[in-house]
Amino acid sequence: MTESIEHSTAQSREFTKYILWFVYACIIYSIIGFSWGAIMGGVPAFRHFVDYSAHGRLITLAHGHINLLGWVEMAIFAALYYVVPTLARRPIYSLRLVKIHFWMHNFGLIGMVVFFFAAGLLGGLATDGDPERMVSHLLAFVGIFGTLVLTANIIWGYNLYKTTIGWQKRI
Repeated sequence: MTESIEHSTAQSREFTKYILWFVYACIIYSIIGFSWGAIMGGVPAFRHFVDYSAHGRLITLAHGHINLLGWVEMAIFAALYYVVPTLARRPIYSLRLVKIHFWMHNFGLIGMVVFFFAAGLLGGLATDGDPERMVSHLLAFVGIFGTLVLTANIIWGYNLYKTTIGWQKRI
C-alpha cells in the first residue's frame, strides 16, 4: 500500500512539474514573441525589410507561430492538463504522453520558427542564384517540424480524451 501511495505521489509531483513547464514555456515564448513584435514594429529598417522584401512575410509567420503555438497554446495546454483530470476525477491517463507532448511540441515549434525566419531572412537578402528554390527547401523543413507540432497536439488530445473516458461513473 505504501509503495503505491509513494508511486502516486511521485507521479503527481512529476505531472505538476510538467504543467508548470508548460506555464514557464508560455512565459518564455510570450516574452520572445512580444519583444520580436516590438522590434518588428519599432525598428524602421527591420519593419521595412519585413514589409517590403521578397520573403519578409515569412519572418512575420515565424513571429506569429511563436506567439500562437508558443505563448497561447502552451497556456491552453497547461490549463487543460490541470482542469481536465480535476473534472474527470482521475489522474492523467499517461504521464509519459505528457512528457512526449511537451518535448515534441517545443522541438517542433523551435524548428518551425528557425526555418521560417531563415527562409525570410535569406530569401529577402538573396541577390543572386535562385532564392525561390532556397526558400522552398527551407520551407520543407518548416513542414517537417510543423508535422511534429501537429503530432504533439494529437497526442495531447488523445491523452485528455483517454483521461475523460468514464467520467460519469466517478461522479
